[in-house]
Amino acid sequence: MQAKLLGAVGALLATAFLAGPAAAADKTKIDFWFGNSGDIAKRVQEQCDRFNQSQSDYEVVCTSQGSYDASLQNTIAAFRAGKQPTIAQVSDAGTLDIMLSGAYYPANKLMADTGYTVDWKDYFSGIANYYATSKGEMYSFPFNSSTALFYWNKDAFAKIGKDHAPTTWQEAGEDFKALKDAGYACPLGFEISSNEVWQYIEQFEAVNGEAIATKKNGFEGLDAELVFNKNPLLVSYVKDLKSWYDNKLAVIKNKAVGQTFVEAFAAGDCQVILTSVGDHGNIGRTAKQGMNWGVSMLPTYGNATRHSSFVGGASLWVLKGHTDAEYKAAAAFFNFVAKPEEALTWSTVTGYIPVRNSGFEYLKKQGFYDKAPYAGRELAIQSLTASPADDTAPHGIRLGGLLQVRTEIANSLQAIFVNNADVQASLDGAAERGNQLLRRFQQTYKNVQLP
Repeated sequence: MQAKLLGAVGALLATAFLAGPAAAADKTKIDFWFGNSGDIAKRVQEQCDRFNQSQSDYEVVCTSQGSYDASLQNTIAAFRAGKQPTIAQVSDAGTLDIMLSGAYYPANKLMADTGYTVDWKDYFSGIANYYATSKGEMYSFPFNSSTALFYWNKDAFAKIGKDHAPTTWQEAGEDFKALKDAGYACPLGFEISSNEVWQYIEQFEAVNGEAIATKKNGFEGLDAELVFNKNPLLVSYVKDLKSWYDNKLAVIKNKAVGQTFVEAFAAGDCQVILTSVGDHGNIGRTAKQGMNWGVSMLPTYGNATRHSSFVGGASLWVLKGHTDAEYKAAAAFFNFVAKPEEALTWSTVTGYIPVRNSGFEYLKKQGFYDKAPYAGRELAIQSLTASPADDTAPHGIRLGGLLQVRTEIANSLQAIFVNNADVQASLDGAAERGNQLLRRFQQTYKNVQLP
């Protein structure tokens, strides 16, 4: 498991965050480690400041660990050393790793024990189902939630006679060709790193109702096996992406070439990207002056019926080994974050979506989604709730070492796009290597039942 491989390194890194000024005698101080960086890290810190200023009993000290991966590894290392933070942010991909660690104080129990009444059914089902146990219990608090959206330049599409975004990938391919013929050098800007496996593979499978792995994508057992490579829709889609790339309808954009795909879209250099709704705020602040752009739900493939997309982002876990006073502080912080007014502020400055129906309804009553720069963000909610209540398709991914699995898939995509490797053979190889990782994770937790 990744935590074991990087534990020693994580322990060294963690020590950098353990020192700090002594807490004031009249306040209970707790540490909150999070993985966001850049602009979002500033927004998290602002939220922490708002909580600290809202009351005089508690102080939360919020420290970025630089990335989701580092946040998880540093937290595990600190826990082993008995110096863990009270609250740790863990990405969607790391949910199973910490869920099986036993190192946490379940969120539902924490709130009940500290006197708070929480309507857990108020959480959007597409978000709650991802993080809940098989019994529907919430062990963590959904925090920065997102899903992937299709960002498109309305001005560029107007030049090819289109006033709407494509609803299928076939239509998208036709639009990319028309944009290229109209003189646009980068119809689709994309990337093939492990971070983008979420958009291009996992979300594709989600909206088309296809499984990435058996056992409902791992929710029904640690013996799940990857099967994404056996989905003809996905294989055909990756072949389409490669064809678009070969014909310069799709262009790889990353820091190595001087411009990320998000930066390229904001600058008007690429006309379409797939990225998180969490980038909506950043694009709104950095978009070329006068650029008319919008978002839509991800296209479906062929004749597939639309299903709910998967939630991304992270949730907050409370760790064992702290005092009752510290747990009261953590509960107070969670209660503050959950307020509808805070959901409005958080969504305004980040682009992340409210995690509760009450927060969403509050934003609508405030007219939040009625006009730019926030119009369109409600599509993320629609995307996450596109499926009917009785939908039998997987509602998330619960695989051990998912970050490593993503790396294997990214390696296969790089072989396809950079080295012209065979699509089917490369995806088969990624699934085989990924299944080896899953078997090692299963062996680590031999005879353990999923909660």
